[in-house]
Amino acid sequence: MCGIAVVLGPRAGDERSLFDAMLAAISPRGEVDEVLCADDALLGTARLRIVDREHAVQPWTSADRRWALCFNGEVFNHADLRAELHAEGRRTRSVSDTEVVLETVLAWGEDALLRMRGEFAFTLVDRDTRRVFLARDPVGVKPLYWARARGRLHLASEVKALVPLGVPVHEVPPGHCGWADPGAGPDLHPYLDLYRLGEGRPELTDVDEAADALRETFTDAVRIRVDTDLRVGVILSGGLDSSLTLLTVRELHPDCVAFTVGTEGSEDLAYARRLTADLGVEHVVVPVRPRELGLSDVREAIRVSELTEYGDIINAVVSQRLFAAVHRAGVKVVLTGDGSDELFGGYAMYRRIGEADLRRLFLHKIGHLSHTELQRVDRTSMGHRVEARVPFLDVTMLDLAMRIPQELKQRDGYEKWIVRHAFADLLPDYVMARHKNPMSHSSGLHERIRLFRPLFGRIYRGYGYPCAAPLQRDFSEVLKDHDYDLDAAVAAARTPRDLTPAEHARDLAGALRWNLASRVRRPARTTGR
Repeated sequence: MCGIAVVLGPRAGDERSLFDAMLAAISPRGEVDEVLCADDALLGTARLRIVDREHAVQPWTSADRRWALCFNGEVFNHADLRAELHAEGRRTRSVSDTEVVLETVLAWGEDALLRMRGEFAFTLVDRDTRRVFLARDPVGVKPLYWARARGRLHLASEVKALVPLGVPVHEVPPGHCGWADPGAGPDLHPYLDLYRLGEGRPELTDVDEAADALRETFTDAVRIRVDTDLRVGVILSGGLDSSLTLLTVRELHPDCVAFTVGTEGSEDLAYARRLTADLGVEHVVVPVRPRELGLSDVREAIRVSELTEYGDIINAVVSQRLFAAVHRAGVKVVLTGDGSDELFGGYAMYRRIGEADLRRLFLHKIGHLSHTELQRVDRTSMGHRVEARVPFLDVTMLDLAMRIPQELKQRDGYEKWIVRHAFADLLPDYVMARHKNPMSHSSGLHERIRLFRPLFGRIYRGYGYPCAAPLQRDFSEVLKDHDYDLDAAVAAARTPRDLTPAEHARDLAGALRWNLASRVRRPARTTGR
């Protein structure tokens, strides 16, 4: 929904030029820049207008002007929370979720965060003391970073806004909140422990019970995310998760449109076209030929995404094209199928890890989504003024998935078996039977972008992003190198390591072979169709 830029501390006004640069860095996240400035506090928001578009001006201030909120994201149950506030005698001045965030925190303190169903990050400044309360959603769909320099606290939605400070940049972890002073902190702690979701509750071992719970929970997660008067887009790969998302969105919000990126002849495109034709849903295809992707695309994807793993950067190159097309179509809200693979065993590593380590691997993947898949989705969507919502990562879905045993997630030769079973009457047979096929792999785009992988590190360092985290090998590669010993892989990942020159050379050789071979194969493939 928005981008946040904040400077707090003595003579903060002296840093107005820096603040303006911070705001410019996150400006693509919104349609309008809104600021509130004082001698010792500079607050700014790049606002993407979605809920109560005319009145939810930020930074939003309390009626007595003491509190000022910079808010990024959406709280989908804001109407219910507003009704609770009114029942307690508290008055509101808008129908925005922004005001609900401020008022519920003032009314209920930290407990308000546990009552919010949403994807959010925010800063709430006490203008009397210049203390600030920070919070981020449980899984880290929306980002928030901080840094201290020259006795002042700097806060922003993206690392690039803080790079000019020349100091280490820190993340507000998912599911954390806490207070900070301009000269110290922040003092953050978890308000919800992602790693303990579902703990102490019985497993759903009965197939029908698990399927019913999954269907009800996912449908509700989509319902609250399409409660808007805007047209809703769905990012459609043609795979199980995105197809299920489109089917559910169409039932709950018929004013929808699907977007698919791919190369002509790819499986993704064929499946997506078939499904949208069967449903009668408008379908926008974003055609990309591998040879169209060059170094400039890679450079821009790294700049926008700030990603630290190679595989995510490759996918970000493709996502850039996709969300640019969504923006051109005038769509501001989209739903994606991200998160399902992490929750329901969609990756090959889940079939290779030891049974005793499966739950810990699930938790590790979910706990790091904010640095990987979710960071890619956030940066590449918001960089084109598009808000991507992820129903599979609603906190109710996370809690449920932790209670469904592995034998229901991988069964009869299929990954995510329980998802297929729960929606068997809704999903077409051709989607039900399709196995996972990663977006950029299925179209040849992955192998094209691999040609530029040896340059990723230099480009990444050129943008100054090591101030937050180094570029490193994909965790899937680390796990494979340690023969799927989870403890050894996690220990190794604590000291991030980039690819060696030899590994880069082998990778480049493989990419060159694939690209040369594809030039020989391509004419025959096209003729065959």
